[in-house]
Amino acid sequence: MIKATLNDEAIIVDILTKSFEANQSVNYIIRQDKSKKRRLRQLINYSFKVCLLNGEVYLSDDKVACALCLFPEKKGNKFKKLILDLELIIKVTGLGKLSKALKRETAIEKVMPHLPLYHIWYIGVEPMSQGKGHGSKLLQAIIDRASVLNRTAVLETSTERNLPWYTKFGFKIYNQLEFDYTLYLLQH
Repeated sequence: MIKATLNDEAIIVDILTKSFEANQSVNYIIRQDKSKKRRLRQLINYSFKVCLLNGEVYLSDDKVACALCLFPEKKGNKFKKLILDLELIIKVTGLGKLSKALKRETAIEKVMPHLPLYHIWYIGVEPMSQGKGHGSKLLQAIIDRASVLNRTAVLETSTERNLPWYTKFGFKIYNQLEFDYTLYLLQH
């Protein structure tokens, strides 16, 4: 596993944009119009930059899988985060989806365990490389990283078919939230 830097932005944004194109949770907060794919790239770009400020970003050794991880209590540079949040509203959610995004984030934060957390915000594999063990190897390395840091790994998924994969690695559903879709919250 390679700790990513700003130089890895393009490859990470490409991998996650392709991986999350049909994701219900992501599409819930993106304006659904002819610019949807561009907005998804901007959301992933925003998430990448937030994780560089307040977490860690990793690539698999072969650079076909990546993960964005947050330390939820870390607030980093508040001015930079404010600028990123404003860009997110303008370029991705618009005012119409902003309230949905805020309600969802508030609901997630309300039920998160009150422990030192390692939040796996995004994990994805280049679609042509899926099913070959790249994601599994990276997820195990991320779990090991959380353990070394003495933190509980948490994540959310709206993709029900991914639940068996996460449970294979020891994740358990600790809550689920209902929006226009079901969001499963898991911890390791």
